[in-house]
Amino acid sequence: MDLTFGKEELAFQQEVRDWLKENLTPEIVGELKVARNAYLPKERLIDWQKRLARKGWLCTGWPKEFGGPGFTTTQKYIFEMEMARAGAPGTSPFGPKMCAPVIMKYGSPEQKARHLPPMLNSDLIWCQGYSEPGSGSDLASLRTRAVREGDYYIINGQKTWTTLAQTADWIFCLVRTSTEGKPQEGISFLLIDMKTPGISVEPIITADGNRAGTQEVNSVFFTDVKVPVENRVGEENKGWTYAKYLLEFERGGNPYSPRLRSSFERLKRLASSMEEGEGSILADHAWREKLARMDIEISGLEMFEQEFYSKLASGQNPGPLSSMIKLRGTEVMQQVQEYCVEAAGWYSMPFPEQRAWNANVAPIGPEGVDVLAPRYFNGRKMTIYGGSSEVQRGIMSKVMLGL
Repeated sequence: MDLTFGKEELAFQQEVRDWLKENLTPEIVGELKVARNAYLPKERLIDWQKRLARKGWLCTGWPKEFGGPGFTTTQKYIFEMEMARAGAPGTSPFGPKMCAPVIMKYGSPEQKARHLPPMLNSDLIWCQGYSEPGSGSDLASLRTRAVREGDYYIINGQKTWTTLAQTADWIFCLVRTSTEGKPQEGISFLLIDMKTPGISVEPIITADGNRAGTQEVNSVFFTDVKVPVENRVGEENKGWTYAKYLLEFERGGNPYSPRLRSSFERLKRLASSMEEGEGSILADHAWREKLARMDIEISGLEMFEQEFYSKLASGQNPGPLSSMIKLRGTEVMQQVQEYCVEAAGWYSMPFPEQRAWNANVAPIGPEGVDVLAPRYFNGRKMTIYGGSSEVQRGIMSKVMLGL
């Protein structure tokens, strides 16, 4: 495993840093500081994504043939690392990082020509229609029906936990087109315009304290929604194959350790600023031990990710490493969020007034403490989405231990 960067890679690292200095505006940074979840308001998100798109860096995982930068695995790691160090926001993953690979591999030429360029330029926002009430981890039990009538499907059903559905232009959906055979054999993969009559979106207000309009997740209802058959990706009743392929990109692809390291450094600064008794809480040996253990955890994850990308670069299959990285990445991030709330103490009590990034109202306590509890509550989902921790442990026990 080669852990060193070459001259070209170091030059690329400097290019990313220089670009960030010019494009990571005070408005974007300000919005991110007061955000209670991982997403910016739509107008700010599009502004950020358009800046990346103009540089050719929005769809970093895309091959050159589809307009991507053709990053090497090392360049992609460097890019994510520098974004995390600078505190840059993420991008909406549902179109460019999840749906796009499915269209590239299984979509028709017409679907590629229609849907990939708007993703590349951040002209449209996508959301994901997988989970349903009662069909989350057991996704094959989904019940949203698509009945074919001539050149159209008529869709009826409900999707839930749909992230950013209130701002999305399109949704990719798993729907049931057959009830014969195994449940996995009757599912199809559809691309649906969110403006189609019969689609309604209702907010789900979560424990992070966000109000309607700023919520992260939603329920999406389909009532006699008419979708052209040409919007189906691949073959009818073969959607389970495409769904599993998409999940490979949801669970992997982006390293956790750069943003974990950045969050960890913020935690240490917060702990240093909090006074308890005769000094900082860092005077408590138990707290120093907590931070030391976390530092070791993040360093270990960094090594796993370096191995993961080194294997990809040499053409090897990383195997169960993706499950290991997803498992530890999300669990350690939850630990960081928990320690931040613990360090801030009563300053992080939920929920103070939700402020705009440019508000002239000073927060109570050190800077940033008013979002710590919301982010802690919001982060409880991380060990569930993309395959729960239990699922990842099952994969590792089967592949690595043969259980």
